[in-house]
Amino acid sequence: MSDNIHDHIIEVRDLKKYFPVKRDLLSSLMGVPQQWVRAVDDVSFTIRRGEVFGLAGESGSGKTTVGRLVLRLLEPSEGQIIFDDADLSTYSPEALRQLRSRMQVIFQDPFASLNPRMRIGEGIGHGYKIHIPSSASERRKAVEEIMEHVGLTPAAQLYNKFPHQLSGGQRQRAVIARALVTRPELIVADEPIAMADVSVRALLLDLMIRLKQEFNLTYLFITHDLATAKYICDRIGIMYLGKMAEIGDLHDVYKSPAHPYTEALLAAVPVPDPTDRREKHLPTGEIPNPINPPSGCRFHPRCPIAQQVCQEIEPELRPVEGNPDHLASCHLRTGDYQHLAPSA
Repeated sequence: MSDNIHDHIIEVRDLKKYFPVKRDLLSSLMGVPQQWVRAVDDVSFTIRRGEVFGLAGESGSGKTTVGRLVLRLLEPSEGQIIFDDADLSTYSPEALRQLRSRMQVIFQDPFASLNPRMRIGEGIGHGYKIHIPSSASERRKAVEEIMEHVGLTPAAQLYNKFPHQLSGGQRQRAVIARALVTRPELIVADEPIAMADVSVRALLLDLMIRLKQEFNLTYLFITHDLATAKYICDRIGIMYLGKMAEIGDLHDVYKSPAHPYTEALLAAVPVPDPTDRREKHLPTGEIPNPINPPSGCRFHPRCPIAQQVCQEIEPELRPVEGNPDHLASCHLRTGDYQHLAPSA
């Protein structure tokens, strides 16, 4: 696939988001320095038009924050978000509001993101009412049409149901329909099947793939499940503690993971054969505090191959084995320090 800049619908450049830690009155009076949660700390990537770009990592790695920043639901501390060759930081609130119809979101929990006092048809059509001038009959026709597309049938009967009257799978289809009703170009899908029953997850993924083809969509697919990402994504970025650890085509990352953290995530994916006892090198301990992240490589306290250089120098994303599309931030895997042998 061509990587011409004009093929990119999203380009994220040096993105940072720091949240201030709330201080009590005594700390403020005593001049205790302000602390910051480094939720996203210098992240860059691109999303090609028409592809599914996955963003994976443990809880707390910054995936959802990146998704909200891309949509400008949060203001970045630093960095740029380029959507269709336009810098979103230059948009006025009114211009940004007009842009919303072209970029939509599927939230993780449909029950929390659907208004319990609003009927399903009204909730799905709310964005259509805001962005597309139309009569009530035209709006209802558009809503019922998109409901049929996502499998909420019969649409005429489900239109007046409340969220609590639908099953979990139907509620997930409703939030997908709400995202699609304005015919957007970009969908940020934040753990879109995490709250669904296991029995319907594959159906929802198949639905998202079909809708992508029908509506010519681009997805930013946020997940912690690499098995799910393998099913739907074209390229993937692995995040750890606000940083991008690895990024590349799905086949390259899964076949030859370059970062030890990616290896650990892939080793944790269950396999269907109960007799297959894979050797797992899972990282020890918990993800560090994002207020005071470790020096050097942020993964080094949990890394099984860490060296002294990993504690002292922060690695940069560099090509793996001469592949310019497969990048990793690991001193020992990208050629910078290959003369150093991994510790036992």
